[in-house]
Amino acid sequence: MVNGYSGQILRVNLSDKSCTPEPIDGVKARKFIGGAGYGAEILYSELKAGIDPLGPENKLVFATSPLTCNVVAGGGSITVCFKSPLTGVWGESRCGSNFGPDLRRAGYDIVIIEGKSEAPVYLAIVNGKARLEDAQNLVGKDVYEKTDLIEAAEAINGKKPTVMSIGQAGEKLVLFASIMARDRAAGRSGGGAVMGSKNLLAISVSGTANPNHAHAEGFGTATREAIRTVKNSEMRDGFNKFGTIGDMPANDEDGDWPTQNWRSNSWGKGAALFDEFQEDYLVKAKGCYSGCPIGCARVCEVKGGKYKTPVHEGGEYESISAFTSFLLNQNMDTAVYCDYLCNKWGLDTISSGAMIAFAMECYENGILTEKDIDGIDLTWGNSEVLPVMLEKIAFRQGIGDILADGVRKAARKLGDGAEKFAIHVKGLEGPAHDPRSGKVLGIAYGTANRGMCHIHPLEGMAFDRGKMHWGMLAHGARDPETVDRWDEKGKGADCALLQRALVLPDILTTCKFMSYAGLDPEHWAQMLAESTGWDIDAEELLQVGERVINIQRLFNMREGLGRKDDMLHERVLSVPEFGTYQDETECVIHEYEAMLDEYYESCGWNVETGMPGKVKLQELGLEEYLLKSELT
Repeated sequence: MVNGYSGQILRVNLSDKSCTPEPIDGVKARKFIGGAGYGAEILYSELKAGIDPLGPENKLVFATSPLTCNVVAGGGSITVCFKSPLTGVWGESRCGSNFGPDLRRAGYDIVIIEGKSEAPVYLAIVNGKARLEDAQNLVGKDVYEKTDLIEAAEAINGKKPTVMSIGQAGEKLVLFASIMARDRAAGRSGGGAVMGSKNLLAISVSGTANPNHAHAEGFGTATREAIRTVKNSEMRDGFNKFGTIGDMPANDEDGDWPTQNWRSNSWGKGAALFDEFQEDYLVKAKGCYSGCPIGCARVCEVKGGKYKTPVHEGGEYESISAFTSFLLNQNMDTAVYCDYLCNKWGLDTISSGAMIAFAMECYENGILTEKDIDGIDLTWGNSEVLPVMLEKIAFRQGIGDILADGVRKAARKLGDGAEKFAIHVKGLEGPAHDPRSGKVLGIAYGTANRGMCHIHPLEGMAFDRGKMHWGMLAHGARDPETVDRWDEKGKGADCALLQRALVLPDILTTCKFMSYAGLDPEHWAQMLAESTGWDIDAEELLQVGERVINIQRLFNMREGLGRKDDMLHERVLSVPEFGTYQDETECVIHEYEAMLDEYYESCGWNVETGMPGKVKLQELGLEEYLLKSELT
């Protein structure tokens, strides 16, 4: 038994319908902890290079950590890891909800899903026992319908389980389908398609066990201190009052708001759209899990009209940006409605908005004609076509069948120069933050193991604009207030160091926004030490972060990636065509290759190939993985 852990991994083989408990490996737990760390170790060790992400050989790993607890600030999370069908490499997505804590209460730290069921099923986990149930009655139903039916079927003495499910997009194998905990999404990289490919429609968890902390009193003290830190933070108040969508005005002003498929980094509409949302669409603030000390989630609705939308959790910065600035759409009714449809059908909102923006630019340039798109008018700003296009994508209808494969594959299929409009890194569509607002963000996008995502660049986004050092001054970071956001020298090294801190919430399955609200590696290390009894401090925890970045990198290198795949799209490196920063050459990265060299050197990687060096891997205790990868 490892203190702090429930102590069991559940391995579910859908092919032979077996559900087998396995003990947590104490050595691996200390090296990789949990979440995207232990998940990476499992996938690197158990998957062969080159497998089909939608084949039975792929695996889904639902992973927690000792800090996946409702009493931990940000502890209501689950991390899902897999080989991504969208990118073909490392896939990872976090979902905030009670699913992670409830999985631990049900007796398991990690669930590994492998194989493929012959018929549709769902997995039910209750107090240490697991079973597969027929799910034929769930086929074709949306996320809300599936969740309601399973909650009713699996309720115990009136208490509903927590359910994660896929919608029709996952069943149709849309390559950016999400896995949903009702309105909360494990949204990026296409985990919903992997789940759909396995004929697994949902997972239900419920339990009453409590984790065994090594020092229960000390753990309680450490968690309460962390929550006090968060609640006393000015950032906490802002997140609670304005949510993530509250970033729209400042990001628009600072050139951090990709607009019209990245043709600009500002639009000038951010403040007005945010004010409209606050006044007309916001119902209340809410935490994504029970006990959250921030409550940044937005409960919203469209009260009437053509796009009347029920009360739901939505209105996130990324989602609303994807359906406004990406598309030059000023109709907030449509944006909120499209966000809701993505929740309902199980679609990643970022990739969905990006795909429609890509299609609009292809239409503008004659690559797509009205005949190709069933007579739809894909003119920029035409809000009425957005729900129509979403439905086509979710159900793979017409042009939606091409767009459902993501921007990289769609551009290859369409040809005729469509690659010029396909904004991505490693096949993952770009989110609503623009590296023409600061240079660390650019190198963070290029080097992120899962591609151009919205979470891993957080280390650069705030640092670039002089706001946040993430508690890393004591660990060698520069003070962001002293660094010009347009400078390039030193930014590769800045990024490498900051990544080691900001990967920690992915490993600990906690919310990254707690780091905005004052939690630093020392807080995380103290809580982890009290839970597990390990003599672990912030320095060791940061080394775990570096270790996890490296094993994920090895996973990608084994799939054939290298330096060539750490590049940014030409448009992201281009001067904005319009907006506040039009013709502003200082905002673009001029020496990206030099920044990448500096980053690799700081990581201890080969500058020519981007390969983690043997000395670095030995320093991190990853020698056995070096041998497995045959990269010596």
